[in-house]
Amino acid sequence: MELLASGLTFDLHGLKDGPPAAAPPIATALGLAQPDLGEMRWLTLAPGPHLAGAGGLLPVIRVAAMLLTELAQLSQAEGISWIPAHLVLKPGLFRQAVLPWLEGGPFPAPAFVAMYRLDDGSMASRGLNLLMGQEFILKAGNSADPSLLARTAVRLVDWLVAHGPVLQPTRAILAGTGAVSLEAESGSPILARCD
Repeated sequence: MELLASGLTFDLHGLKDGPPAAAPPIATALGLAQPDLGEMRWLTLAPGPHLAGAGGLLPVIRVAAMLLTELAQLSQAEGISWIPAHLVLKPGLFRQAVLPWLEGGPFPAPAFVAMYRLDDGSMASRGLNLLMGQEFILKAGNSADPSLLARTAVRLVDWLVAHGPVLQPTRAILAGTGAVSLEAESGSPILARCD
């Protein structure tokens, strides 16, 4: 089925009358237990053919976010998956993250970028590559507070989406969390260090 919203077309697959959509890969679940992928029926929403290659553009993602929020309410969905991040969220959390963004607020990192801890306690992103061409690894500064590192990671996603790829050493000043030093070598994730 083709959906038209804000002048953009999207393809919707997996409705009851059609063949089921394939289960997406899931590595992170927010607000719900790790789903049993084989037991769930999935709907997929993808940019239409005229938007080929534009799936990572923020205007397209905004319209997709609006459609996903509305479809979740209509279908009583159990979760919304953002495939590039291998992420599934409870629909209420997705809505809570994206509605302020749709009204001009900060980028909704929890809805579109998965964060996970590495063995050394640092945090890494998954899914940011679609939005700005790079992922990051965030290392803590002097604070041992893990919640501060998580808040910094969310703020860093917003900053990176607004400013684009890191091509040279840069210092980002993040509201409410402080400064982060950023470095990246070609083809590798951004190494971010809290100051």
